[in-house]
Amino acid sequence: MPEHRARSGRPLLEREPELAAVDEALRRLTGLRADGAESRDRPRGGLLAFSGPAGLGKTTLLAETRRRAADQGCTVLSARGGDQEQRVAFHVARQLLQPQLAGSGESELRSSLGGWYGIVGPALGLCAAGDGAAPDPQGLRDGLDWVVTHLAQRRAPVVLVLDDAHWADPESLGWLAAFAPRAAELSMLIVVAYRPEELPEHAASFRGLPGSTGHRPLDLEPLTAAAIGDLVRASVGEHADDAFCRECWSVTAGNPFEAVELTARVRDRGLRPDRTSAHLLRELAALVKGSGLTTRLERLGVPAVRLAWAAAVLGTEISPALAADIAGLGAAEAAEAAHGLRGARVLTGGTTLEFVHPLIATAVYRAIPDAARVALHGRAAWSVVDAGLGASAAARHLLETHPEGDSWVVGQLRDAARETLRAGAPEAARSYLGRALREPPSPGERAAVLYELGCASLLLEPATTVNHLRAALEEPAGDPALREGILFHLSQALAHSDRLDEAADTVGEAARTATDPRVRLRMQAEQFMWDAFRADEPGSPARSRRLARLADRLTGRDLTERYIIGLRAWDAVLRGEPSGTALRHAGRALDGGLHWAEVDWGFEVPVLVALVHMYADRPGRAEELFADGIAEFERQGWRGAHLSFGYLLLGYVRFRRGRLAEAEDFARAGLRLAERVGRGTPVQWYSVAVLIEVLLARGRVAEATELAADHDFHAPFPAAVTFPDAQGVYGELLLARGMAKEAAAELAAVGRRLNQRGMRNPAWCPWQPHLALAEASTAPDRARATAMEAVARARQFGAASTIGHTLRIAAEVSGGAERMKLLEESVDWLERSPAGHQLACSLVAHGTALRRAGRPAEAAEQLYRGLEGALQCGADELASRARGELTAAGLRPLRLPATGNATLTGQERAAAALAATGATPAAIAAELSTDEVTVGRLLSAVYRKLGTDPSGLPGAYRADPPGTVTGEE
Repeated sequence: MPEHRARSGRPLLEREPELAAVDEALRRLTGLRADGAESRDRPRGGLLAFSGPAGLGKTTLLAETRRRAADQGCTVLSARGGDQEQRVAFHVARQLLQPQLAGSGESELRSSLGGWYGIVGPALGLCAAGDGAAPDPQGLRDGLDWVVTHLAQRRAPVVLVLDDAHWADPESLGWLAAFAPRAAELSMLIVVAYRPEELPEHAASFRGLPGSTGHRPLDLEPLTAAAIGDLVRASVGEHADDAFCRECWSVTAGNPFEAVELTARVRDRGLRPDRTSAHLLRELAALVKGSGLTTRLERLGVPAVRLAWAAAVLGTEISPALAADIAGLGAAEAAEAAHGLRGARVLTGGTTLEFVHPLIATAVYRAIPDAARVALHGRAAWSVVDAGLGASAAARHLLETHPEGDSWVVGQLRDAARETLRAGAPEAARSYLGRALREPPSPGERAAVLYELGCASLLLEPATTVNHLRAALEEPAGDPALREGILFHLSQALAHSDRLDEAADTVGEAARTATDPRVRLRMQAEQFMWDAFRADEPGSPARSRRLARLADRLTGRDLTERYIIGLRAWDAVLRGEPSGTALRHAGRALDGGLHWAEVDWGFEVPVLVALVHMYADRPGRAEELFADGIAEFERQGWRGAHLSFGYLLLGYVRFRRGRLAEAEDFARAGLRLAERVGRGTPVQWYSVAVLIEVLLARGRVAEATELAADHDFHAPFPAAVTFPDAQGVYGELLLARGMAKEAAAELAAVGRRLNQRGMRNPAWCPWQPHLALAEASTAPDRARATAMEAVARARQFGAASTIGHTLRIAAEVSGGAERMKLLEESVDWLERSPAGHQLACSLVAHGTALRRAGRPAEAAEQLYRGLEGALQCGADELASRARGELTAAGLRPLRLPATGNATLTGQERAAAALAATGATPAAIAAELSTDEVTVGRLLSAVYRKLGTDPSGLPGAYRADPPGTVTGEE
C-alpha cells in the first residue's frame, strides 16, 4: 500500500485521492506539469475543501499540503480555528495576514495597505482604530478582499490553508466564504478542512462552495483494517499480529488519531502486540478521550491538571507564562508540569504550547468542573489584561463568567466593544455589551451601556436598536450629550425601520421639551429631515413655512444650522420655488462644509443638497458633490447602504444629463451593493426605481418589466419618499407597456399624494406629463389641461430642462399649429440645458412634425441632430425611431461622418499646418507654447485622422484646406 508521510512523521494512509487532488490543484496554480516542465495552460487558483469527523487526519493532510506548496515555491498563508477563540473577531484573518504584514514599519504598512490602512489595520491588529466612524461589515470585507488580492498579485502563487474552519470566528469565516469564489481569478489556492457536523449556521454558504474541480468538498473516510494494521505496525513493530491489528481497527472505528494514541498507550504499558493483549485494547482506547483522559491527567499530579485546564481555557497559541499565572503555578512548577504533559502526549511545543490534537483540547476543557471553569475564565481575564493584551483579549473570557455586579468587568466589556466596533465587528461588540448589561452596570452607567448596545445594533437590527434606546431613555442620564445622542440614534433606527412618523415624533417631542437652545435646534433639524422623507406627512405646507422662517434667520455657523439651511434648499425644490432660490440656500449650506460621513449626523442632508443642483440644471456640480461623498464613504469603509446610495444617485445624475449607458452602469453597481444590504430595504427601492427609469429611456421596456417583477416593485410602496418617486416610476412603466388605464390610476394617486403635501415641481416628480400621456386617448381635453399645468409649474421653477420636457409632452397631447409651436419652444429651452436625452427626444419629435407638415429640409436637420444625440446618449429605441423618420423622408438613416480636416481639433489643425510646411517638432512646440512630447501626440492624431504618414502630410492637408466640411449635410 502506498504510504505518504507528513513533516510530522505521521503516515498518510489511504489518502491518495486527496493528495492527488492537492497535486492537481497545485499544478494548475503553479503552471507546472508533474514532470516539472511548464504547462501551456494559464495558471489558475481555486478552492479545495476537505470535510470529515474529528480525528480522520484533516490536520495531517493540510500539513502535507503546506509542505508541498512550499516546496513548489508558493507563498503559504496558514490559520486554524479554535474552539475557545470563536468569539474573537477576525482571529483567523489575523493568523492568515499578520505574519505577512506585521514586520513592516508604519510607513511601509501604510504603503502596503493604501487607503485601507485605517479600515483593515485595526481588524488585523496592525494598528489602533481611529476616533472616526467604524467601517460597516461589508466595507471591512471589501478591504480584506483588496489586501488578499494585492498579496496574491505580489507574492503569487499563494496557497491559503485554513484548518478547523468550523471553529473560525464568524467575521473571518463569513469574509472567506464570500471571497473564496474569486480565488479562481487569482493565482491563489484556498484549502480548507472542517467537521461538517460542527459547521455553524453562519457558515452555511461555506459548506456549499464547490471545490476547485467543480465538485463538493472531499469527504475523508475512516481507514480500512489493512491501513490501521500498517499504522499499528509502524508504531509498535512489524511483529504485531493480525488479530491485534484488527482489534485496534475495531475499537477505533478506523479513526487514525485514536489509533495513533492507542498504540502510544500500548507502548507505554509494554503490551505484547498479539492476540493475548487484544482484549485490553478497548480499556486502553477509553483512556484516549473523555473520562479516560481525565484519569491520565490525574495520574500526572495536581499541577499538571491545573496547567492543562489553564491551557484549555486559553485555547491555541498558549503562552506558558500566562498559563502558569492562570493555573496559579510558579515558573519551576509550571515547567515541570508542562514536561509531564508533553510526555503524556497532551501538550506539545516549547516557547508556545498547543494541544497535540483539538480532540484532546476539547476533552480537557469539558472535563473542567463548571465552577472551576468559570473561575479560570475570570482569572484569565485579569491575567491577559495584566499582560497588556487589552480588553478585547479579556472579553472572550468574561463572556464565560457569572454576573456579579463588578464595575471592572463592565468597563472591560465596554472597552472591548468599542475596540471591536471600530474594527468593523458589530456582532461581537453586541455580545460584549449584552454581557455587560447582565453584570449589571451601576444605575448611572446603565443608560450609557444601553446606548452603546443600540449603536452597535443599528446596522444589524434597527428594530432591536429601538428597544435598547427606548430603554436607555427611561434610565437616569445625567449627561445631556448622552441623552442627545440617544434621541438622535433612536430617530435614525426608527427611520431605518420604515417608521418615519415615529422618528419625526421622537425628535419633535425632544425639541419641545429641550431647555438648551442648541439641543432644541438640533432636534428641530432632525424633525425637519424625517418629515421631508415621509410620504404621508400631515401639515406639510405648515412645516415648510416654519422651515423657511427658521432657515432665513440662521447664518450657517455650525453643522446644525447648515443642515437646516440645506433642508430649506431641498424643500424649495420640492415645492417648485424658483431654482435660483434653491441654489442660493444650497450654496449657504455648503459654505461651511457638509461632510457625508459625519458620525453623529447622517448623510441624508448632504445628498439632498447635491440633488438640488441636479434638479436645478447644475448636474456637473452635483457630480462633484457625489464624487466627494463617495470618496468619504470609501475612506471610512462605509460600503453598504451608504455607498449604494452614492452610486445609484450618481447614476441618476448621469441619467438626467442624458448619459444613459454610464447611468445604467452606476445604477447596476448601486443595485448590486443594495442587494448585499438586503431585499426590501429603502436603498433597494431607490436602486430599482433609478434603473427602471434608465432602461425605459433606452427603450428596453421588457427588461424594465422583468426587473420590476424580480424585485417586487409594485404596491405597497415604501412609507419613505424615494428619488425618483417609486409609485411614479411604476406608473411610467405601466404607460410604457401600453397599459394606459392602469398607468393613469397610479399617476393620479401620485398626484393626489404630492399635491396634498405641496410638492408641485415636475422636475422632482413628472407625474403630470406622464398622466397627460396616459389620458390622451380617452380624455384629450383633460390631458392637455394636465400637461399645460405641468408647463406652468415648470416655468415657475425655471430649470430649462424641465420646461423643455413639459413643453414636449404638452405638444404630444396637442394638435395643429399649437403642437409645432410647443415643440419649437421645447427645443429652444432644451438647447440651453445639460439634458442631452431630453433634447434628443424633442429634436426627433420636432423633426417628425416638420416632415409630416411637408417641410423636409428643416425636418432633416432636426432628425439628424436628434439621431446623433440619441446615439450619444445610448437611447437605442429613440435612435431607431429617428432612423425610421429619416427613411420615410427619403434620407440616409445616418449622416456621413466628417473626414479630413473637419475631424481635427484646433490644436491638431495648428500643428498640422506647421508640419505641412516642414517645421520641425521643436519649432512647432515653440510656436504653440508647448513641449515636443505634446507635439508628437498631436501629430500622431493628425496622421490617424487624415490617413497619411509624415511624408504625405503636405498633400493630404492641402487637398482638404481648413474650413472645408465634408459629408452629407
